[in-house]
Amino acid sequence: METHSEDIDVLVIGAGNAACCAALSAREAGARVTMIEAAPKDARGGNSAYTGGAFRFPFTSIDQLLELSPDLAEMDLSKIEFGTYPKEQYFTDVADWTQYRCDPVLTEILVDNSFEAGLWLRNHGVRFQPAFGRVAFKVGDTFRFWGGLACHIWGGGEELLKAEHEALEKMGVEVRYETICVGLVETDGRIAGVKVRTADGVSEVRAKAVVLACGGFESSAEMRARYLGPNWDLVKVRGTRYNTGRGHQMAIDAGAAVTGHWSGAHACQWDMNAPPYGDLSIGDKFQKHNYPLGIVVNARGERFIDEGLDFHTLTYAKYGQELVKQPGLLAWQVFDQKVTKYFRDEYRMRPVTKVTADTLEELAEKLEGVDPKGFLNTVREYNDASRPDVTFNPSVHDGLRTSGLAIDKTNWANRLDTPPYEAYGVTAGITFTFGGLKISTQAEVENMAGQPIKGLFAAGEIVGGLYYHNYGAGTGLAAGAVFGRIAGASAAKLALA
Repeated sequence: METHSEDIDVLVIGAGNAACCAALSAREAGARVTMIEAAPKDARGGNSAYTGGAFRFPFTSIDQLLELSPDLAEMDLSKIEFGTYPKEQYFTDVADWTQYRCDPVLTEILVDNSFEAGLWLRNHGVRFQPAFGRVAFKVGDTFRFWGGLACHIWGGGEELLKAEHEALEKMGVEVRYETICVGLVETDGRIAGVKVRTADGVSEVRAKAVVLACGGFESSAEMRARYLGPNWDLVKVRGTRYNTGRGHQMAIDAGAAVTGHWSGAHACQWDMNAPPYGDLSIGDKFQKHNYPLGIVVNARGERFIDEGLDFHTLTYAKYGQELVKQPGLLAWQVFDQKVTKYFRDEYRMRPVTKVTADTLEELAEKLEGVDPKGFLNTVREYNDASRPDVTFNPSVHDGLRTSGLAIDKTNWANRLDTPPYEAYGVTAGITFTFGGLKISTQAEVENMAGQPIKGLFAAGEIVGGLYYHNYGAGTGLAAGAVFGRIAGASAAKLALA
């Protein structure tokens, strides 16, 4: 096997957000850095390339938002209500989403460092903007934000990666594309590089430290079935085809400990006719997140979730998982004209699986794969259910709820009575997996005895311990940036010692 003798201090595996942050951080610390990416250049970046750009961080004043997004100063702030999102609420939210299973130490690191990580990204050319149209509704003449999110990255994943890779290029970091890692190299009790496969065969690339930032195992149907369970091998993949779990396996083979929810994943309601993997020309627009404003029915025509349990940013990841349990892995989101003005852009894109009708009876016949009688019975019961005399308000938990149904809708429970009716066909689209490697507070990969594996670090979706059962929008990019920075700095410190 050929061995490349090169002056590499830190080798970063991956080329998405977490990997870029690790490489930038290590380079800032003075290390010589090389990145290895399985994908070709035009498909680089893992799932970061497909993200809409939500970035969750705590804030208590408009001044912090202005610091992160100076363009806000040009807007009429008297007609925008961002609210606040203190650190205590962020930590509590993560604990609540994960049923109090999240690693408290890692969660605290994420919460305490996410705003600073956002400023650091901005200094590397990443732009932030208010998340109008995604986590804000216009009520009267005022935009009201909800769910703790205030800003998205301008241009989503495309612009995020463009800015990060331009910064890497300026700093002299090489990225080697179409290079697949197949194992770690260990010498004298420490990780000393990786084995890679290219068109030229298998070889070794040596380095003083390695950072694994190569995503989850969501692109591997075999691993999804093995760890997540039945039917998960059938779901569509929202993002890259290159996150196949090789990083997990390499680290485990080297003695790494694992943690997190290995039978859990972030999935969402995804257009039922989307391609098997993500399409960069469309990005994340196959997602369908306005379900809290309508009802969702399965092939039997039955509701199977409380669509109004919370804002979509706090339920979409676990409700995608519920679709895997439904017959045919399909469902339809159904709305009337009272709420279509609140739709996100993805409901107006082409292509989209959509049917319309002037009557519910006509709509029932158009819902492919759905029992018409079951659907009509469900809508009849839903419309007839008693409700409190409260005003519908999509920007707050309005308490407009049903009573007496097998599954009540606890907010935003408008009756379906204003035609024409619209329905959107969805299935499960997996984003990333929750199980991963166990790391220290310095992003060192630990072994089964709880000791660091010298020379091995990790960041991004390959890290376990942050997510269980559910996921809150915007924490993924924030965690990638926070722990990517830490991993890069820690790897550089070891390499340069």
